[in-house]
Amino acid sequence: QVQLVESGGGLVQPGGSLRLSCAASGIIYSRKAMGWYRQAPGKQREMVADITSDGSTNYADFVKGRFTISRDNAKTTIYLQMNSLKPEDTAVYYCNIRFVANGRNYWGEGTLVTVSS
Repeated sequence: QVQLVESGGGLVQPGGSLRLSCAASGIIYSRKAMGWYRQAPGKQREMVADITSDGSTNYADFVKGRFTISRDNAKTTIYLQMNSLKPEDTAVYYCNIRFVANGRNYWGEGTLVTVSS
């Protein structure tokens, strides 16, 4: 079993910054991808950014140049540095991990980010 615990959400003014964290625990295979998704009210969940085992990163167009995904040396915690936040970034942000070995993926419970003045 795998557990993902997110933290770092909150209320921020437009133009501000937040840093999200996601710590994975349990049975963690080496070949994997970890990433962030978000879901705004009334909308479908969408990919924000992810990072693979070899360090390759992928970003949604709407966050390029504003958000940065990174990880710790143990490759079990990821971060999302969010700068120049906009009201449309308001959403619940979910951490995801998916394993190459068995194709399984797991989700965290989410952390709410609200961008408002």
